[in-house]
Amino acid sequence: MGSLYKDEQDNWITVCLKYLLFVFNFLFWMGGGVVMGVGIWTLVDKGEYLSLLASSTFAVSAYILILAGGLVMVTGFLGCCAVIREQRSCLSTYFSCLLLIFLIELVAGVLAYVYYQSLSEELKQHLSKTMTENYAQPGKESITHSVDRLQQDFKCCGSNNSFDWAHSVYIMSPKAEKRLVPDSCCKTTTPQCGKRDHPSNIYKVEGGCITKLEQFLADHLLIIGAVGIGVACLQICGMVFTCCLHRRIKLDPY
Repeated sequence: MGSLYKDEQDNWITVCLKYLLFVFNFLFWMGGGVVMGVGIWTLVDKGEYLSLLASSTFAVSAYILILAGGLVMVTGFLGCCAVIREQRSCLSTYFSCLLLIFLIELVAGVLAYVYYQSLSEELKQHLSKTMTENYAQPGKESITHSVDRLQQDFKCCGSNNSFDWAHSVYIMSPKAEKRLVPDSCCKTTTPQCGKRDHPSNIYKVEGGCITKLEQFLADHLLIIGAVGIGVACLQICGMVFTCCLHRRIKLDPY
């Protein structure tokens, strides 16, 4: 009688673990979509600003998230199959995939954190040089477009202020046609509007474009970190459930 009760209890625990893993895999699959979506959003939403950065760490973190998100969605399907088949080999493979994805997200999180710490210094050292030396120069069309978009989107002018453009290779060249700032600094963009740098005509933002771009990138890095931590915690729960179910199946003689 006691043995029969124990078997029924064991079966009940196994069924509960299976349902928990099913629920986890659904949440895990949704989490994978969110992770991939954040990675794609990071690259697409004003992704042209990446050409203004000295390092590729920001882009690498986003690509890692997209890879991890894709693996998460595939692994969620694999987890459902493993639970249905109740085979230890499938559960072991599923656990290994969870561990691999956890490590990938950990790398993305570390990269995002390290880059977050050095973001301000990199922008101060690199953005001003990029804007003054490469704007409107031959072969630098992507940087020129990125700077124009940056100034228009964030309503700013120059790396620190509009006076930075006085040292620009472009502004000092005949090609500028006596402009004081690029036309993209203007509140209302019209041909040669950059000849007049009065506050009523151009953006005079405290801290310039460096402050605006730094805040934008920092917000994206925080979102990357938050999503990574959230999904990682979910994965730890999944690994615990998987180990428990693996043990129950191993003990079950049937």
